[in-house]
Amino acid sequence: MPQPQDITVFYEPPDLEFDAIKLVVTLPTFRRPDCLTETLKSLTKQVPARQFAVIVMENDTAGMAGAEAAKAFFIQNNVCGLVILAHERGNCSAYNAGWHTAMQRFMRLEAIAVIDDDEQAATGWLANLLATQAATGADCVGGPQVPVFEAPPSVPLHRHPVFMPHYRQTGPVPILYSSGNVLISRRILDAMPQPYLDTAFNFIGGGDSDFYRRCRAKGFRFAWCAEATVSEIIPTRRTQQSWINARSQRNGAISTLIEHRQNPGIGGRARTLLKSLALLGASPFRGVQLWRQTGLVNTLPHHFHVAIGRLLAEFGKIGEQYRNPESN
Repeated sequence: MPQPQDITVFYEPPDLEFDAIKLVVTLPTFRRPDCLTETLKSLTKQVPARQFAVIVMENDTAGMAGAEAAKAFFIQNNVCGLVILAHERGNCSAYNAGWHTAMQRFMRLEAIAVIDDDEQAATGWLANLLATQAATGADCVGGPQVPVFEAPPSVPLHRHPVFMPHYRQTGPVPILYSSGNVLISRRILDAMPQPYLDTAFNFIGGGDSDFYRRCRAKGFRFAWCAEATVSEIIPTRRTQQSWINARSQRNGAISTLIEHRQNPGIGGRARTLLKSLALLGASPFRGVQLWRQTGLVNTLPHHFHVAIGRLLAEFGKIGEQYRNPESN
């Protein structure tokens, strides 16, 4: 198995029985040690039908706050798992390091689950993901990331498309979009080339969406589990309209970049450009429709900013805010 990047094991319990583990939870972290500890606490409350291990991927190898916090928590709470250092900076690189390590160290692995360090899992999170996978036969099962706002916003932002889950009902779905709450089968990890997530998306996001589209092209199936919830902490700065608009633009830019990869060449680029222009033209009408659906006046510019983001990506003008690792 090829080594995708520079990975170091920072902490490994001396009595870890690798052959006994068939399920691994991977948890990337970057400069949020307190939030990471809360995420780990939520994982200790899981009651799945099988034993699982946790892999924490520290992506700030200069500061090491997450690695130190995870090691202390592992020792104090007798957590089964590893703390590793993903030396290559970037979100996709951190995921790749964890998934590669899970495949390399846990030879009887059947699936990995993924959660982020600004999330806390509901008690039945893992059990519900596994139950939906068993019921649907899906290769990949996602769940909702429920926003918990650091400061109560003046309007119900949980109804804004930027914060809403993509699906509402449990069952098969055409594709997933986020890696912050997902269960991925061993079949996918065996079939997909490494590195799993394209590191070109490291600092703009979208590596997970690109990965799922490539999985779908290989015939893998997806499902949604509405009961497998994680709560995502939303800092106050992310409730500001400027941040929401920038996130809408980023989502549009990501969709264009992925479409370019799917349809390379002049013909494909032309179709994508025409689609972007059409979405820009329709954005005022779609914005009014979204306002009526949600009751939120600040959803009016959402589709406009998505279209602007698509057009910026068409001409390689992706804003520097998309490249900031702390802007995610």
